[in-house]
Amino acid sequence: MYCRARFASRLASTTAAAAASFSPSACSRVSSPIASPSSASSVSFWNQRYRSLSFSSSLRSLRCSAPRLHWRSPESLRVLARTSAPVVERFHRRIATTASEHPFKGVMTSLPKPGGGEFGKFYSLPALNDPRIDRLPYSIRILLESAIRNCDNFQVTKDDVEKIIDWENTSPKQVEIPFKPTRVLLQDFTGVPAVVDLASMRDAMKNLGNDPKKINPLVPVDLVVDHSVQVDVARSENAVQENMELEFKRNKERFAFLKWGSSAFHNMLVVPPGSGIVHQVNLEYLGRVVFNSDGMLYPDSVVGTDSHTTMIDGLGVAGWGVGGIEAEAAMLGQPMSMVLPGVVGFKLSGKLCDGVTATDLVLTVTQMLRKHGVVGKFVEFYGEGMGELSLADRATIANMSPEYGATMGFFPVDHVTLQYLKLTGRSDETVSMIEAYLRANKMFVDYNEPQQERAYSSFLQLDLAEVEPCISGPKRPHDRVPLKEMKADWHACLDNNVGFKGFAVPKEEQNKVAKFTFHGLPAELRHGSVVIAAITSCTNTSNPSVMLGAGLVAKKAYELGLEVKPWIKTSLAPGSGVVTKYLLQSGLQKYLNQQGFNIVGYGCTTCIGNSGELDESVASAISENDIIAAAVLSGNRNFEGRVHPLTRANYLASPPLVVAYALAGTVDIDFEKEPIGTGKSGKSIYFKDIWPSNDEIAQVVQSSVLPDMFKSTYEAITKGNLMWNQLSAPASTLYSWDPNSTYIHEPPYFKHMTVEPPGPHGVKDAYCLLNFGDSITTDHISPAGSIQKDSPAAKFLLERGVDKKDFNSYGSRRGNDEVMARGTFANIRIVNKLLKGEAGPKTIHVPTGEKLYVYDAAMRYKAAGQDTIVLAGAEYGSGSSRDWAAKGPMLLGVKAVIAKSFERIHRSNLVGMGIIPLCFKPGEDADFLGLTGHERYSIDLPNKISEIRPSQDVTVTTDTGKSFTCTVRFDTEVELAYFDHGGILPFVIRNLNKE
Repeated sequence: MYCRARFASRLASTTAAAAASFSPSACSRVSSPIASPSSASSVSFWNQRYRSLSFSSSLRSLRCSAPRLHWRSPESLRVLARTSAPVVERFHRRIATTASEHPFKGVMTSLPKPGGGEFGKFYSLPALNDPRIDRLPYSIRILLESAIRNCDNFQVTKDDVEKIIDWENTSPKQVEIPFKPTRVLLQDFTGVPAVVDLASMRDAMKNLGNDPKKINPLVPVDLVVDHSVQVDVARSENAVQENMELEFKRNKERFAFLKWGSSAFHNMLVVPPGSGIVHQVNLEYLGRVVFNSDGMLYPDSVVGTDSHTTMIDGLGVAGWGVGGIEAEAAMLGQPMSMVLPGVVGFKLSGKLCDGVTATDLVLTVTQMLRKHGVVGKFVEFYGEGMGELSLADRATIANMSPEYGATMGFFPVDHVTLQYLKLTGRSDETVSMIEAYLRANKMFVDYNEPQQERAYSSFLQLDLAEVEPCISGPKRPHDRVPLKEMKADWHACLDNNVGFKGFAVPKEEQNKVAKFTFHGLPAELRHGSVVIAAITSCTNTSNPSVMLGAGLVAKKAYELGLEVKPWIKTSLAPGSGVVTKYLLQSGLQKYLNQQGFNIVGYGCTTCIGNSGELDESVASAISENDIIAAAVLSGNRNFEGRVHPLTRANYLASPPLVVAYALAGTVDIDFEKEPIGTGKSGKSIYFKDIWPSNDEIAQVVQSSVLPDMFKSTYEAITKGNLMWNQLSAPASTLYSWDPNSTYIHEPPYFKHMTVEPPGPHGVKDAYCLLNFGDSITTDHISPAGSIQKDSPAAKFLLERGVDKKDFNSYGSRRGNDEVMARGTFANIRIVNKLLKGEAGPKTIHVPTGEKLYVYDAAMRYKAAGQDTIVLAGAEYGSGSSRDWAAKGPMLLGVKAVIAKSFERIHRSNLVGMGIIPLCFKPGEDADFLGLTGHERYSIDLPNKISEIRPSQDVTVTTDTGKSFTCTVRFDTEVELAYFDHGGILPFVIRNLNKE
């Protein structure tokens, strides 16, 4: 029934004993799941291969009786079983038995300590004596080690291991492999809905007559609350405290829910608000590089619900973003099914020139890789130029992997990595163990030794000396603009038709001046005037060189008599408390304060749309005069409508450039020729007068960034903070849903769930809900920012007594499906062809021709029992790994999306929610086929899952007589199984229910 026939060959190679194989990767905070022996005749191979591994009865009691630890150093995480001696004895006997049955027990090797004894044991790649391994990219070696260690011939087979070893030949064939990440990383915007789903799954298990506690993370889960703070208060010494108080007031329900989750679910660490940005905390604190779990050594690897999880790749940890739905399945013991990726080798040489920042480098790399085409691939950096890049520089490049489209931007561990680990407070013994293990397993790069040639799918090369100062925008992160060309590019954008590089402002209106009064002062705005200048996001605040560079720019400008105009909303949101410590140590924070860049909070602010309101006078001047206002931010995302509804031009820049543009007050400036302003002596001040040299920055970094800063910061994190510690949360296995809550609501996904799967579905006579062009992002589909006052979501909240001032953001309300369904396709900048170019969150209800909000149109279709589809162009769903961009359309009744191409995470999320992703054939799209979106669409999909193949062709017909062929983007057998069950989470529940 579940595609059994396709796995017959694998079934023949399995044994009942192999079902009991031990998987040490899960031994981190709680006991590892151990598969119960079962005969091939009694359990279908499909369930053995893809179900969550069964618990032994002793392990169940162990998990239930072990104490819950909430605050601890990641280095000290161990199996909690030690606290219950009788159970532990049985547990370790079981481990000893199963370890002897491991298919690769012959390559288990001891890693000796230099002074005697051993660090532990590990599965040795060199012990395989296979020359193919020496040519594998380092990133693929991590996949190989995981497959060997987790090989049980059920979830991971010897055939999977062989596919990875033979990567040079298998990767071009798009073969499927399972991957079991070591841990899962969440932030609160995506973490809250994940915990909501887990709570709801517990209810579903109870309703099916089973044990709700089966729904519990089986691998370490870290959740950092970092996306909830908004810049309500800026330019104030009290901004941090006031913003945090507002954050707790708005989000009390969400935070209490997360605190409940941290105690209700074992193996879950919640880092409270005010601690920093998830990716910087991961880099500085949570990242292990190598795990040592009770003497078992293996590489750290992580999947996260934020697409910028890739930042950890800069530390040599394999990590990437997945949908919240996939992450939940990984938590519950499901192996991730992935296509064995190609690897692009990116060789770096030379050295950055003076005045060029890591941000300039990453924007250059992003543009190169976008042009090369790296979607679904790993990018691995190497070459002699690596020694010129600090770990923070590498992390900046790795962070932007989603912007250039790669699954990972990987930097193998070398001496620079080890130095960073020591700087950030990892112990000497830990660093020694990491180096010894990686060297022994051929995962360490030593540039002082001859380099063996590695195989890559394709190659790119960049001389760092060729990188020049630049920014990116005004609407996409990969639209790089050299700084010297910015003024000309801006004027071209004013002239160009509306698009990614155009605003279509008539010539006669381009010099318009909007005069207004700001707090009693005369003020004016023009097209290109900067109204938001934000040093924000983990992309840059993890990098001391650019943060201290920004402080030097502020200092030089202040000493010359330049000040930022008071109506520009300036802010500084560090990624961790360490940033504050070194800015204070250097004496530069006071100069940033004097320019308005006071610290506003520790979290993801402007980059995620949490920029807060503009002053009413500024907002009115923009709206009433139709000004193309600009935001300049040191973030990684600048999609339309994301930063602020009133900033139509948004540019990504390094922190020093953010300060420079704030001082200039406009993006309409040539920094090489035009003065930034007039100094206190009446002399014109130019860009070169305030820009620090690389040597100046390096000296400040050397004297100001100290190891003790990291130790003291993360010791404080483990203690929480007063507001968090005072939150009360119920102690219960099941969550008590409050029907009146507008933040946390029980989702409808599992309410009428049956024991048997519903099977696949086609589409019959569906209407087109929306017809899109290229580059529709997850911000378009499911915006994270402010809730517009006339929107369906606003109406819903007002009807429940929520004042407009308390709307908060869509991101903060992701735990409530009622709000999020109404917020689906609610971006004010979204362009739907059914509206003939008009931007906004509305569509045409085809049967009546009425123009309605998308939500209202969708509900009308649902009420009439009519399915809907979405038509789209290329890169559909690019942007953050946002599960609501798939959940929302499902709740609106969308059954399929037909696009030219999909972003990797979003495509898998659609599958995870039971929505069919289809691709037009190369060279075709809706326009080419003459589709208007007013047709009715039928998708001829077999009604038996056994008759569907990954990536097979299907015919789509319309009621107008047109028909065309599409490729169904179920890329793996596992995804077909998810579709058969109506989604990935119902699949997990049904299989856990069978235990």
